[in-house]
Amino acid sequence: MTDTALTPAPAKASAFHELKVLWVRHWTDQLFSFALERPDDFRFRSGEFVMIGLPGEDGGKPVLRAYSIAGPTWAEELEFFSIKVPDGPLTSRLQKIQPGDTVLMGRKPTGTLVLDALTDGERLFLIGTGTGLAPWLAVARDPETYQRFGQVVVCHTVRGVADLAYREFLSSGIHDDPLVGDEARDRLVYYPTVTREPFDTPGRITDRITSGALFADLGLPPGFSPGRDRVMLCGSMAMIKEAAALLETFGLKEGSNAEPGDYVLERAFVG
Repeated sequence: MTDTALTPAPAKASAFHELKVLWVRHWTDQLFSFALERPDDFRFRSGEFVMIGLPGEDGGKPVLRAYSIAGPTWAEELEFFSIKVPDGPLTSRLQKIQPGDTVLMGRKPTGTLVLDALTDGERLFLIGTGTGLAPWLAVARDPETYQRFGQVVVCHTVRGVADLAYREFLSSGIHDDPLVGDEARDRLVYYPTVTREPFDTPGRITDRITSGALFADLGLPPGFSPGRDRVMLCGSMAMIKEAAALLETFGLKEGSNAEPGDYVLERAFVG
């Protein structure tokens, strides 16, 4: 036997960052946003998603779900936009977090709701329902968006007026953004629709596309043009499938990271 010290095996890196909650904002009894500290080495593209979760109760496996990052690549914090499900395995607990608490975040962001998956065009439509607005909050604050598109239209469909989270920000607050404020003031259009309460632009976004109301309201030629328009879709499965079918009738082709196209959707959320 020797007295040579044995080199301990290197510790296995955790699959998750353990991040401090910086702030929480409750929009309604069904919607909230929160921000986490950003690791120095964490890089992502605007529009990507990452796994967010909490440790399992009684030492069980972590409970996780995919969340789009609701902030641009240059932000110092990581913002997220979430629903509250009273009996949901994750959100029933996540909605109770407070500043200073710890939340788990996966180390690898991914997704197709990125500018890299689109070919160049004149106008970019960001169409989302509910918390499907989250990736558009990132894309709309990314300088590259305005380098590539002359106009950006953020469409957000919800059930009730109170569900229009970020309405004030997208209507005017973004104009004070340090990097894209001037561009957003001149070229970003916010187009909310509400399905279950009286509103200036009522109904589902797909119905307003079909009827032509969307284009008439924006003063645009009717329909989408493959030579001009690019579209991103995020939100309810029903909306994504219906909207994608509509886009195909206009001649738009789905894109991906490997083969950019005219429109993209997040298949990880569609299933």
